[in-house]
Amino acid sequence: MWWLAWFGVVPLLLVVRAAPTAVQGAVRAWAGMSGFVLAVQYWVWPFAGPLLVLLAAALGALWLPWGWAAHRLLGGQVTTRGVLAATVVLPGAWVLAEAVRSWHRLGGPWALLGASQWNQPATLAPASAGGVWLVSFLIVAANTALAGVVLRRSIRAVALPAAIVAVGPAWFWLEPAPADEPATRVALVQPGDITDGTARQAASEALTRELAGQRLDLVVWGESSVDVDLDSDPEVAARLAELSRRVGAGLLVNVDARAASGGIYKSAVLVEPDGVQGTYAKSRLVPFGEYVPFRTVLGWATRHTDAAGEDRWRGGGPVVLHTGELAVGPLISFEALFSDLPRRLVDLGADLLAYQSATSSYQGSWAQPQLASLVAVHAVEVGHPAIHAATSGVSSAFDASGRRLGWLAAAERGVVVVDVPLSSRTTGYQRFGDWVIVVALLSFTAWCARSARRSWRDAPR
Repeated sequence: MWWLAWFGVVPLLLVVRAAPTAVQGAVRAWAGMSGFVLAVQYWVWPFAGPLLVLLAAALGALWLPWGWAAHRLLGGQVTTRGVLAATVVLPGAWVLAEAVRSWHRLGGPWALLGASQWNQPATLAPASAGGVWLVSFLIVAANTALAGVVLRRSIRAVALPAAIVAVGPAWFWLEPAPADEPATRVALVQPGDITDGTARQAASEALTRELAGQRLDLVVWGESSVDVDLDSDPEVAARLAELSRRVGAGLLVNVDARAASGGIYKSAVLVEPDGVQGTYAKSRLVPFGEYVPFRTVLGWATRHTDAAGEDRWRGGGPVVLHTGELAVGPLISFEALFSDLPRRLVDLGADLLAYQSATSSYQGSWAQPQLASLVAVHAVEVGHPAIHAATSGVSSAFDASGRRLGWLAAAERGVVVVDVPLSSRTTGYQRFGDWVIVVALLSFTAWCARSARRSWRDAPR
C-alpha cells in the first residue's frame, strides 16, 4: 500500500486544522501520531508490555510542533501563499520529528513515511540524493499540497501536488544508470522458526549442503544461526570450514553465544575452508530485546515481559570482511534500520551490504517485512546492492537501484539463490549525509522566528 502514503496524511491535516486553537491542533497531532506508533509497532508488546503505551505517547509528542504549525498555516482563510509556505514548513517539521524518533535508544527509525516506498524504485529514487528523509519530505509536501486543494477547492491547485509526486520518477529516469559490473552469486539460507539452537544450526547446515555445485561466491545464514562460540568450540568451527569447502564458497554465519571474555555477543563470522577469516560484533543493540535501558530503574520490566534478562555486549563498530575479491559489509538485525551504518561500510570499501536477522519473536507480524524492506532503502541511499538473510523472517535481495532480486516470505523454509549485480555509484546522500535534516531544521526555525516576530508586532501594547 505504498500509494496510500501520498494522501494518507491529508485527513490528519484536516482534523488538526479544524481545531479551535493552535494548541488544540498540536494535541490532535499528538494523539494521531501516538495511535500511529501503537498501530505499526504493536508487535513490541511482548518485550515492552505497558511501556509501549508510554513510549507511543512520548514519540507522538514529537509531532506537537508539526500540529501547531499546521494549524497556524492552514487555519482560517487559506491562501495560495499560505499553502506554499505550509508545503515547505510542515514537511520540515515532520522530518525533524522522524529524525528524533529514529534515535536508537528510542527504538530506531521504524515506519518512516519515506520507507513506505521501498518497493517502488521510481518514487524511492530521491533517497540517493537525501536519504529516506528526502522521500519523507516529498510525501508530506504532497499531502500538504493536497490538503490545500481540498481547502481552496481549486482544480488548478492540483498542479502543485502532481509536480511534487513527479520528482521521484523524474529523478529515477534522469539519474545515470550504474556501470555494468559482473554479478556475484549469493545464497540466502532460511531454516525457519526453530527454537532449539542445535537443531537450528543443523537445519542451516543441511540446507547449505544442498548448494554444492551451484558455483556460489557467498552463503549467508541468518542471525543466531550458531549458538556456540567458534573460538571455544574448534569442532564446530572445523565442521563449518568443511561445509565451506564442500559448497565452494565462504559462509557468513552468525554466532549468538558467550565468548571466552564472559560477555554474550551477536557476531557475523566469515568461515572459509581455511577456517574463520573475520568477525563483526553487533554494535547497535535492541532496547529491551538485547539490553534494558537504565536497568537499575526499569529492570522490573523483565519480570513481566520477555525483555532481556542479561545485557548483550557491544562490538567496536562496522567491519568489512573479504572473501575472494568480494568485500562484504555485515550488519545484524536491528542495525538494518539505520542509514548511517551502511554509509560507514561503503566508506570502508564494502561492495555488498549483508544483513542477518532472526525475527522469530515477531513471527507473522509486520516486523518481519518491515525489516526486510528497509534493505532496499539503504541500497538506494548508498548506491550499493544489499542482501538480507533471515533465520525465520523474510529474506530479500536488492540491486543498487532498489530493484528486488529475491524474496523469501517468513512462512517459507529453504534457500534463495540470487545473482547480485555489483554495479554501484557514489550517491549524493553518501557524499553529503543528512543535509535534509539540516535544511528542515533551518527552515522550520526560520518560520518559527518569523511567526514569533509577527505575533509580537501585532500584539496590543
